Amino acid sequence: VFPDGIFPAGGKSDIEGIFPPPYFEWFQFDKDFTEYTNLEECISYLCEYITSKGPFDGFLGFSQGATLSALLLGYQAQGKVLKEHPPMKLFVSVSGSKFRDPRICEVAYKDPIKVKSVHFIGAKDWLKLPSEELATAFDSPLIIRHPQGHTVPRLDEAATEQLRSWTAEIVKCNNYAVEKKHELENGEAKVEIEEKKPEEACKIHNHEKSAINTINKELEVVDAAQA
Repeated sequence: VFPDGIFPAGGKSDIEGIFPPPYFEWFQFDKDFTEYTNLEECISYLCEYITSKGPFDGFLGFSQGATLSALLLGYQAQGKVLKEHPPMKLFVSVSGSKFRDPRICEVAYKDPIKVKSVHFIGAKDWLKLPSEELATAFDSPLIIRHPQGHTVPRLDEAATEQLRSWTAEIVKCNNYAVEKKHELENGEAKVEIEEKKPEEACKIHNHEKSAINTINKELEVVDAAQA
């Protein structure tokens, strides 16, 4: 699903002439990116949207959408939001960044976020360094670099293969969890999570139960990208 930003974009949009108006954004911020307007309203809206239309397996976001998606993942991991929603399993970030308000950082990025993540970082992107910083907030992130700027990139063969392998691992884990779920439902196996070897467990959360409980749909991605 592809939710749109809920607030009219302020100022001139970079996509004027590429996509027709109107233009929207998720929240507003100051030049230092330390003070935010409408952020709490935005978070409440998205949590309600995700809870009512889910469950979902993860987020895909560009720029402000990626920044916001990472925040929701960090908050969920700390029990601040989406408490009734199964843990998210994947995240695709294109030109994302961290929030800089210390009050947010000490919660959202307190611990490495254990979600399977891939981060697209452009050599000419004005958010290159913030994107690299965001990647460090995740456990074992995959970073795919490209020579372009602040855009959803066209990938070369090497980057495409990296993304293909990353996706294949997620699908493999998904299939493994589905098989175990069916075994449990049919009484064919008793899974002892604490006795599973690390290489046998689902790599996304390292908790087979989490994966099994979240497989209620085929892989779906919330696109929290900025409209």
